Amino acid sequence: MGEAPDPGHPGSDRYAVVVGATGTGKSAFALDLADELARRGRAAEVVNADAMQLYRGMDIGTAKLPVAERRGMAHHLLDELDVTDEASVEWYQRRAREVMAAILANGSVPILVGGSGLYVSGAIFDFRFPGTDADVRERYETMLTEEGVGAVHRLLRDRDPAAAAAIGSFNGRRMVRALEVGEITGEPFAVGLPEDALTWRSPQVVGLAEERAILVERLDERVDTMWHDGLVAEVEALLPKGLEQGVTASRAIGYAQAIAEVRGELSATEAQDATKALTRRYARRQVSWFHRYPRVTWAHAGQPEAVRAAADTLVG
Repeated sequence: MGEAPDPGHPGSDRYAVVVGATGTGKSAFALDLADELARRGRAAEVVNADAMQLYRGMDIGTAKLPVAERRGMAHHLLDELDVTDEASVEWYQRRAREVMAAILANGSVPILVGGSGLYVSGAIFDFRFPGTDADVRERYETMLTEEGVGAVHRLLRDRDPAAAAAIGSFNGRRMVRALEVGEITGEPFAVGLPEDALTWRSPQVVGLAEERAILVERLDERVDTMWHDGLVAEVEALLPKGLEQGVTASRAIGYAQAIAEVRGELSATEAQDATKALTRRYARRQVSWFHRYPRVTWAHAGQPEAVRAAADTLVG
């Protein structure tokens, strides 16, 4: 893995990247790392890499860290978008790098933290994105809405079996993007990391892991807590703001199921059970995705030695 040239930036270009499946304690680890860096005389700022935490008002269902629990640390790329806005990896790559470059220029250490694999990869690897075509995209989005994710997946499987297998049968938005890219370029959709991927500056990547049984129990409890803490009420407040019209936001795990509950299409128990199943499946995909990264230091959250080791790689 090489390093993409980026001349002219002052000072150190190292930054931390904290990844892992949902429920592995990434936010707490990032804050512990920021505290450790502060003890060594270096300020740190957290940069969000969770696609759904970009949305204003989507707090409970995304486990967005409340301001009171951020230990006074600056957090970036939270609450950037309205629920009707469509997020994209291309947009996120540009914004995340702008933010991290500014933090580095000020002499502080960015800590990029999140579990959205494509967003993290877009920020730290030298990805190049094909263009877009609004008409082509709209055609496949309409198909997704009217015929469902199964029909879109079958079409993608016929046209690009490798992309269909890698994306899986749940992520309709990525299927739409794969079909769009295939139609525009005539080439298969590149799903994973490019070979010998260059990096943007010098990421120091920490991956958080947890035993499967413990993680599943934790994820199920998290879903129960989301409903107890008012996810349905949060969704009801977002519906007048256009949540159902949001291409990205309306399909977020938990939110789609809560919308169905509000509409009377699912009972509360059915909505929670569906969310638990999808969350477990998503966590498995996250683990698979991040294990493909080169040069990751794997650790468990709550290990002080892992925090100290991460700080050593950043400032010594």
